[in-house]
Amino acid sequence: MSLMRDLPRIREIIRVLARHGFGDLVRRLNVQRTFERAGETLDLPEDDPRHEQEPQVRARRALEELGPTFIKLGQVLATRVDVFPPEWIAEFEKLQSAVPATPFAELDAELTRAWGRSPHEMFTELDETPIGSASIAQVHRATLPDGRLVILKVRRPHIVAKIESDLRVLHHLATLVEFEFPDTRQYQPVRIVEQFAKSLRRELDLAQEAHNHRRFAENFAGDPFIVIPEIFWDYTNEIVNVQAYIGGVPGNDLALLEAAGLDRRLLAQRGADAVLKMILIDGYFHADPHPGNVIYLPDNRIAFIDFGMVGRLPAPRRDEIVDLLAALAARDERGILNVLLDWTLDVPVDEDKLASDLAEFMFNYENLSLKDIRFGQLLNDVIAIMREHAITLPADLTLLFKALITLEGLGRQLDPDFQMVPHLTPFVRRVMLARYSPGALARKGRRNLWEMVTLVGGLPRDVSRLVKAARRGKLRIDLDLKRLDHFGAQIDRSASRLTLGIVTGCLIIGSSIVMTVPAGPRLFGLPAFGFIGFLIAFFNSLWLIWSIWRAGRDQR
Repeated sequence: MSLMRDLPRIREIIRVLARHGFGDLVRRLNVQRTFERAGETLDLPEDDPRHEQEPQVRARRALEELGPTFIKLGQVLATRVDVFPPEWIAEFEKLQSAVPATPFAELDAELTRAWGRSPHEMFTELDETPIGSASIAQVHRATLPDGRLVILKVRRPHIVAKIESDLRVLHHLATLVEFEFPDTRQYQPVRIVEQFAKSLRRELDLAQEAHNHRRFAENFAGDPFIVIPEIFWDYTNEIVNVQAYIGGVPGNDLALLEAAGLDRRLLAQRGADAVLKMILIDGYFHADPHPGNVIYLPDNRIAFIDFGMVGRLPAPRRDEIVDLLAALAARDERGILNVLLDWTLDVPVDEDKLASDLAEFMFNYENLSLKDIRFGQLLNDVIAIMREHAITLPADLTLLFKALITLEGLGRQLDPDFQMVPHLTPFVRRVMLARYSPGALARKGRRNLWEMVTLVGGLPRDVSRLVKAARRGKLRIDLDLKRLDHFGAQIDRSASRLTLGIVTGCLIIGSSIVMTVPAGPRLFGLPAFGFIGFLIAFFNSLWLIWSIWRAGRDQR
């Protein structure tokens, strides 16, 4: 029923893809079966022959035409540096969510239902002309009764139903891609869509974004140089986020930055410090620190805004990141190899080839000084090696890698001499020292001891369950033995040769007996049945000799 409900949207998506030169991809997906199961037909349009643009450009234009959900998908794909090459990432980064503003009268009705009274009654001033308009929400300025300036980030009406419909379609298309193109399964298209759906649903809940604000405000409460806008909780809910208005220099207006007399080099250092603290210390980071989400303030302070997309790193994952960054900074190929092997999970990898590629990669950097190393390029080179070996980044690291690359770009925009690697080293050293401090080792020891006690304590229960399963005949043991299929084939061939040998022996004996019988038809002066039996036995013997000779040659 869900599929039938979404067929018009699927048809629209197919036509847009064909119009941008991806009709052959749609045909290979065999999407016609979807319509046939629903009792409909699908006429696939021919590709527009005028397409001369690169495929990544056409993909970006198709996503833009398909609307907010697909624009957001493209922005998420821009974080998948482990799946797409740099030229595709660069094109996805051009996707902008700016769309025409919704008339404020429609927002007024939504806000009145949410607050129980008109927004014009709640604010002394309310500008109905938005200062920003994106695919999910738009932003308006207002003034609280106490005179403080705020902004209202208001979710567009009816956007949830539209996005949910598109998410269902995306899940269906991802399932088709995995089924029709087995080689794509290593990149887990369905898993990517599922993670995208979770992220987008969180972004739709503006109250969740407000909670993200509060978390970052707590983490930077003692930092005088980092500003996180205050949230006004009495006004905030899932459809509107009301926060303090931050007036300053937009991060993408460098000319105004110069006029304000701010220190660009100091701003680059403080911004990098803030993001590295988010990643390596707090494990909770702004996943999109591009210039549009940064405001520069007097006294060289920095305000971060728009916390709709955030990343989370548990402690074990932070340890892996620290190990990787330390190995990259020290140009330790063995350390990089160990981390990448941990990320392969169950994917088979040629370890020797991977080690050789990493050694060649590090050779290109060993004669460079730290100030000459471009950290973003360093990460991109590692990711290119991962793509070549089909190593997919763990889901919680895709945002991180993109954030690190974006961070260096932001730093160099402010200060062309900004050096990420030497700036990163003190943070890595600080985390490493904290990891092996006496207190940290004691906590780790207590945790390991408790896990051991828990394991031993649960052993009788586990054994009891095992015995009960065996009694009920439900105990199953799965064995995965290497070369087992080959061994089975050898047994099958041996049994076939043995059977044919027995049949041949029987034919020889039976034919010999028939030869002694004078009655019956004759062939070349001999009993016909005996002669035919000997002839079959002869050819069987030749086949057996040839089969045994070939098997011996293959073993050599």
